[in-house]
Amino acid sequence: MTLSVDLSTQLHMRRLRADDNAAIARVIRNVSAEFGLTADKGYTVADPNLDILYTQYQRPRHAYWVIEQHQQVIGGGGIAPLAGGKDDICELQKMYFLPQARGMGLAKKLALTALDYAREQGFTRCYLETTAALVQAIALYQRLGFDFIDTPLGQTGHTDCEVRMLKTL
Repeated sequence: MTLSVDLSTQLHMRRLRADDNAAIARVIRNVSAEFGLTADKGYTVADPNLDILYTQYQRPRHAYWVIEQHQQVIGGGGIAPLAGGKDDICELQKMYFLPQARGMGLAKKLALTALDYAREQGFTRCYLETTAALVQAIALYQRLGFDFIDTPLGQTGHTDCEVRMLKTL
């Protein structure tokens, strides 16, 4: 899927490939460091599968997309069944974008793609966890129709993600 943005930026959104593992792990680590999201706090950067995301997202009802600019991965995000949750709930996961990917509507486009995929897979609700430090992300999720909820759902392991949101699909 090619995104309609200024041609000089050469942006492209596509499904994750095996050879993207190192690039998307680097994006997640860099953005996590930028916002102080350390592994000891249970953020995504602590995920033991971070370097093999392609394998993780090949399972049924899982999908992950990356954004490329000049053949370089600059962001990504995915959808998967909520670990330890009900069968009808998915989780929007690992949405991370380098600074040059921000402010162009790419996160919104990717999230909408993920939510469409979730509906196709039979999910009726989408959950996410984040942190208050990610103000722009929270604002996006609100614009997409996510509502704040008080208690965590499932078993994500993100112990320090104090912001929890849910959307009916």
